[in-house]
Amino acid sequence: MPLSYAWTLLFAAALVAGLAVKFWLASRQIRHVARHRDAVPAAFAGTVSLAAHRKAADYTVSKARVGLLEMAFGAAVLLGWTLLGGLHALNQWLLGLLGPGMAQQLALLACFAAIGGLLDLPFTLYQTFVVEERFGFNKMTPRLWLADAAKGLVLGVAIGLPVAWLILWLMGAAGRLWWLWAWVAWMGLNLLLLVLYPTVIAPLFNKFKPLEDETLKARVTALMQRCGFAAKGLFVMDGSKRSAHANAYFTGFGAAKRVVFFDTLLAKLSPGEVDAVLAHELGHFKHKHIVKRIAGLFAASLVGFGLLGFVSTQPWFYTGLGVAPNLRGPNDALALLLFLLAVPVFSFFVSPLMAQLSRRHEFQADAYAVAQTGRDDLRSALLKLYEDNASTLTPDPLFVRFYYSHPPASERLARMAA
Repeated sequence: MPLSYAWTLLFAAALVAGLAVKFWLASRQIRHVARHRDAVPAAFAGTVSLAAHRKAADYTVSKARVGLLEMAFGAAVLLGWTLLGGLHALNQWLLGLLGPGMAQQLALLACFAAIGGLLDLPFTLYQTFVVEERFGFNKMTPRLWLADAAKGLVLGVAIGLPVAWLILWLMGAAGRLWWLWAWVAWMGLNLLLLVLYPTVIAPLFNKFKPLEDETLKARVTALMQRCGFAAKGLFVMDGSKRSAHANAYFTGFGAAKRVVFFDTLLAKLSPGEVDAVLAHELGHFKHKHIVKRIAGLFAASLVGFGLLGFVSTQPWFYTGLGVAPNLRGPNDALALLLFLLAVPVFSFFVSPLMAQLSRRHEFQADAYAVAQTGRDDLRSALLKLYEDNASTLTPDPLFVRFYYSHPPASERLARMAA
């Protein structure tokens, strides 16, 4: 059997199997949540109203149903790009227009990204202005959405094109070990963005004000000092202009770390509950979860670049995915795009392992928060956040094991009680 034919069969089999598993899991989630819609679980009967529980169930089911359509459409688009010849046709058209060379390769990447964005646009708009709007979460106006889209496009061009040029140049000029140099460049860019994001990129989309509540500021500062954590500042972000969802997070790297509270979070939680949420985030730093995740990203991307370095030289990799490699010019952009299309088809099957690791980290951060601030404040904060964000209290257990990066409320509260 020719390698290209075997590769086609393997890719198609993985795509069909993955899609079948995704549909099965999503269907289980929809049925399980709908079946438990009309009864609040006993553990939450005294703290969560039936109306809030039903809202969370309906919100979860609505998002899952949109997700089913998006999965089917995404699989069709993937087939269109690969085995049905879409990427090959786009590449040939640009070759005829621009000829082989760097300009054609950059144009191929840009056109692929633009077409993909346009194809995803209906789902993005429906999720924001229909589903989120229906459940009272969307605060974004069409004008603000367009402004965000324009800023995102400018950022994508300003950052993406130079990075793409550098990677393509390394692929053509750095010899057989180009993938190693490309990996070094990619990791350097990621670390740079961690430093620049809090002060350069994030303020383009949101306003950040120093925390003005002196009492809360004193509590938070005392907690961080007690935990041995230093940050460059405490900020409140105007998250309410886009969504009613609440959150808090650390951002930045090294000396540029910031603590950011959504204004919606401060409006909903008591000072003690804010302390507990912050202590949970500090737990991630105490257990070095952030460093471990960055190290994992480094390792996974190194394997990815190494694999790309190998398959980019194999004719079967192109022809097996419906693309004829260029005979008169470089195929580096083609290799990049085909690799980015193929990898998620296979990496989907290891995603439960990553989700399990993430849930373990969340349990560890919860335990740290309980040790620092007590159990009651964290418990009440989590219940408020689950209710305000309409997170279902009755997810399908198998769906949780496969997808959830955070444990469901029942598991988190049971672990705290233990």
